[in-house]
Amino acid sequence: MKRILPAICVLAILLVVIVGCAKKQTAQKGQIQLEVASFQGGFGLDFFEYAAREYEKTHPNVKINLWGNPRVWEQLRPRFIKGNPPDLAWPGWGMDYWGLVAEGKVLPMDKYLETKAYGQDKKWIDTFDMRLLNKGKYEGHYYIMPYNQNVFGWWYNVDMFKQHGWQPPKTYDELLVLCEKIKKAGIAPITFQGRYPAYMLRGFLFPWAISEGGLQAFNDAQNLKPGAWKSPAFLKAANMVAELRDKGYFQKGAMGMSHTEAQMEFVLGRAAMIPCGTWLGSEMKDQLPKGFHMAFINPPVIEGGKGDPTITSAGVETWIIPADGKNHDLAADFFKFMTSLDMAKQFVIKKNTLMAIKGSDDQELPPDLVGAAECAAKASALWDADYANWYQTMRKDVESAMAALLNKEKTPEQALAAMEKLAQATAKDSSIPKHRVE
Repeated sequence: MKRILPAICVLAILLVVIVGCAKKQTAQKGQIQLEVASFQGGFGLDFFEYAAREYEKTHPNVKINLWGNPRVWEQLRPRFIKGNPPDLAWPGWGMDYWGLVAEGKVLPMDKYLETKAYGQDKKWIDTFDMRLLNKGKYEGHYYIMPYNQNVFGWWYNVDMFKQHGWQPPKTYDELLVLCEKIKKAGIAPITFQGRYPAYMLRGFLFPWAISEGGLQAFNDAQNLKPGAWKSPAFLKAANMVAELRDKGYFQKGAMGMSHTEAQMEFVLGRAAMIPCGTWLGSEMKDQLPKGFHMAFINPPVIEGGKGDPTITSAGVETWIIPADGKNHDLAADFFKFMTSLDMAKQFVIKKNTLMAIKGSDDQELPPDLVGAAECAAKASALWDADYANWYQTMRKDVESAMAALLNKEKTPEQALAAMEKLAQATAKDSSIPKHRVE
């Protein structure tokens, strides 16, 4: 009897496995497999998984296989080369989107944008903030699709400011006075993500060049106009960065910090302010001390500058449909579902960020998003470091020049001269497709 029972148990287990496999095969028979690859950053993958399962409920003939990781572009590059990419992708910041567009590897979205939106009596194209949708346009066609909106500026520790009676600075002169008070209180006025100089370009140099010379000064630089990167507006901005550096208003050791390390210094109260995008709350949600409050402001402006003080930095996380994918129509429809007003509103609340969809912030927002949403809504224009996506080599070298400025390895004049040299080398390289900010 003792010998028979184990045999019966093994047989029973095998039957369960066989039946289970049979059920699985039956469930998949006739289904269309849609592969979706996503960058796995501060927002994770869980919401996209949720959207996939919700879509499947009303599309029983579809099975969405979603995967991702923090360096997803490394896995996607060889697949684009071989011609077997996923059907839909958010390839992350490490992918040269515009290079793929120039090579014909990205599907134009024009015809899909003219179709009816999910849940609204309007075309899909009319659900987007056009200032953000137009960022993905090239030679009259839409290729790169926006998803969440990343408003970029400065964040300050609300309770710390209340405790000391400090007011968020609106002008650069106010900033200098405030930084001295913060420094005397034994707190670093400003920290930053030194290992990633793009944060300092978008947080310091670019907004102050715009404030001094107007948005055109920055657009000229992005459009590779000769002399633009070392214009008086950029020089003024670079000198301001050097002044904050020399007065000791930047946290010591910030140049060696990663994004999360600097952000941890901020949330732990060792620094009063930090430049970052609206992903900050989501990225640091597991490290935020209980009761911590932060708020968003645009970088302090230059009094008497040409720039409109309402101008705000806003970028997008971008998705594409690979031209070599197998299911173009289905991929477009699923992304349309993901960007429906209902899904967009849920993403705002669940991921503590903003979206590129009109009306998605017409609800009670998380407190730290209120200021960012107001700045974006009231902005006379939105700007972004578009050149960084267009010209990958130039992007890296401009960031290196910014790091050299912060490290005192270059003077403001030398740093800008290096940036200008890079811009003109890019402009003269006929192998690089050119873009323009209008």
